[in-house]
Amino acid sequence: MKKLTAREIMIPEPVIISPSDSVSRALLEMTVRGIGGLPVVSDEGELLGMITHRDLILAGNTAEQLRVRDIMSTRVVAITPDTPVKKIAEMMRDTGLQRLPVVEGKKLVGLVTQSCLIRVLAEIL
Repeated sequence: MKKLTAREIMIPEPVIISPSDSVSRALLEMTVRGIGGLPVVSDEGELLGMITHRDLILAGNTAEQLRVRDIMSTRVVAITPDTPVKKIAEMMRDTGLQRLPVVEGKKLVGLVTQSCLIRVLAEIL
């Protein structure tokens, strides 16, 4: 059986947000789309960080006056398109992360979420 990689299971054009966008916009995007986090990307497509519901909660009442860059996580665990799915599952299990950005160099090319893994698992079973 062929080993699956991030390339085969990733969301190829994930919803993204700019570091200069308001935290309110990030919250709206996440709420409307039913997602728990967004990659933060420069105008050139470079992955700069991630913003999640957890970041919004930690920002508390001041979140409305803030920009995404003020509360995003910049220490991001990223993978490449060739990362094996088994390794992705192990990384998520070991770190507790629910989503991993997929990068080529510094450019965001996709996103693998726990839902991506579950979808593939369901297909295999």
